[in-house]
Amino acid sequence: MTLEQLRIFIAVAEREHLTQAADALALTPSAVSASIRALEERYDTPLFHRMGRGIQLNDAGRLFLAEARATLAAARNAELTLAELAGLQRGALAVHASQTIASYWLPPRLMAFHRRYPQITLSLTIGNTTSVAQAVLDGAADLGLVEDDGVEDSELAVTDVAQDRIVVVVAPAHPWADGRAIGADELLAADWIMREPGSGTRSAAETRLAALGVAPSRLKVVMALPSNEAVRSAVLAGPYATVASELVVAPHLQAGLLRQATLALPPRPFALLHHRQRHQSRAAQALAQLLREA
Repeated sequence: MTLEQLRIFIAVAEREHLTQAADALALTPSAVSASIRALEERYDTPLFHRMGRGIQLNDAGRLFLAEARATLAAARNAELTLAELAGLQRGALAVHASQTIASYWLPPRLMAFHRRYPQITLSLTIGNTTSVAQAVLDGAADLGLVEDDGVEDSELAVTDVAQDRIVVVVAPAHPWADGRAIGADELLAADWIMREPGSGTRSAAETRLAALGVAPSRLKVVMALPSNEAVRSAVLAGPYATVASELVVAPHLQAGLLRQATLALPPRPFALLHHRQRHQSRAAQALAQLLREA
């Protein structure tokens, strides 16, 4: 059974006249008649009484007419849904992002997307780099955003969309707060507060300190905490150092509550992830484009 057969059946049933139905459908009467006959023969169920040259719905036809109308209406709604999805007039988009991006960089960009496409429902889940990458792999996230571009999985496409400055910060009473240059020995002797293993910030810190000749395994990490805010609060409270995104600590640096140590670290990228094999919806493509433009 095809939608075209249903459309022809409904036209004939409503008019109880083959020629009038054919005219309405821009078909020949023979084509209309053949379609009705094929439908009846396929299911071995007559749908009309044939009386001379006339045609009239029978009981089976009347019952089937209601179902046919409902099916055709559902098909039209499905077609409308696809058209609206294609035109970004409706849809849903699941985004997973690591903490720094989700808390500080992404929100104004999501609001810009919402202003442009107000009918698209956005959901944001916060994790760390490992969990975000896994969510994209599992299909729980349409797009992922992580700090650094070191995600190594052949199924994931990784595109840099922004640059983030990372800095070493301490409390004002810390010896490094005076602005002097810091050597490798001092880095190894210091007490560090870090994000948890698996976070983009922790990975960026270890990679960049290693480039300065400081092996991550030799750092004195006295505490690992699961959020940027917890790390920042711990550093404010004691003689500790940490590596953080400038986005996270900028207000505290401006207020004099934290001080930036004199240690130049290369910037890190913010990277956009999507699954190479899964089809990207129009909404996902539009958000990816907006993030690249930003």
